[in-house]
Amino acid sequence: MESQSTHDMIQSPEIWGGLNQPKLDIKEADAIVFGIPWDGSVSFRSGAKEAPSALRSITYTVAPTTERFESLEGFKIKDLGDFEGADREQIFGQVEEAVAELVKEKKFFTMIGGDHSVTIPVLKGINKAVDQAFGIIHIDAHFDLCEALGGDTLSHGCTERRALELENVTGPENLFFIGIRSVEPQELEFIQKTTVPVVSARDYSKMGTAAVIEKAKAALAHLEAIYITVDIDALDPAYAPGTGTPQLGGLTARELLDLLEGLFELPVIGFDVVEVAPGLDPSWTSVFAARKIVMECWGHAMRKAGRL
Repeated sequence: MESQSTHDMIQSPEIWGGLNQPKLDIKEADAIVFGIPWDGSVSFRSGAKEAPSALRSITYTVAPTTERFESLEGFKIKDLGDFEGADREQIFGQVEEAVAELVKEKKFFTMIGGDHSVTIPVLKGINKAVDQAFGIIHIDAHFDLCEALGGDTLSHGCTERRALELENVTGPENLFFIGIRSVEPQELEFIQKTTVPVVSARDYSKMGTAAVIEKAKAALAHLEAIYITVDIDALDPAYAPGTGTPQLGGLTARELLDLLEGLFELPVIGFDVVEVAPGLDPSWTSVFAARKIVMECWGHAMRKAGRL
């Protein structure tokens, strides 16, 4: 059950830059957004469960425009609120079913985490809904390829290892990692035995954004559906300090924004922003970064649909 404050926010047409239409039928929406305020799967600092409400709270005043000076007015958003429950199993089960229905309806959607474990049920929902292989672009400081972390196979460090178990993620070639600059010993062993498509943060700085985009597009060209998951710690801590496991040497804000614009040339069916921990960032720089990412990605989706 979502909190009263969350219920009140999602009923307001003023959130999301005035694009939210709470009375709209899901089938009539251009994009669906929802939160998963869960951070019980972290290996270090918590706080990401506060992100969905924090992010909504700073969208009342944002202009419904893009940095290209385009208007998003007319782009119909429906906020479904937050998925909450008695425990992780219940929450993840609800998310899996809801996402499966959205994908079957061919609804573009945005998920706000939560720690990175909340992407696991989203991917399971996509897998349940599609009848062909799909791809995942994982933008992060970490691979999240652990078999288990701290004994937990659903840890935020296991997201893409669980993805590789899905029927429609037919192999590592369906994944593409960007911004990685930290690796666990068990992940290192895994990637030494398995070819994993990756552009590390170090390689990114040498290649440049345009080359990274082209490499990702070429690697995933065989797929007709792509999901993008953005861990805010892909950004260097200078741009997003409010996250549980920051790593020095990450992407700049400009690099990430330009990267996402290029990646939306692929058949993106949805995206998420996870691991934003407002309480670890007194200035809320990380929350504002997440807001920018969301609004710009909606612009990319609207532009791709020929409406900008």
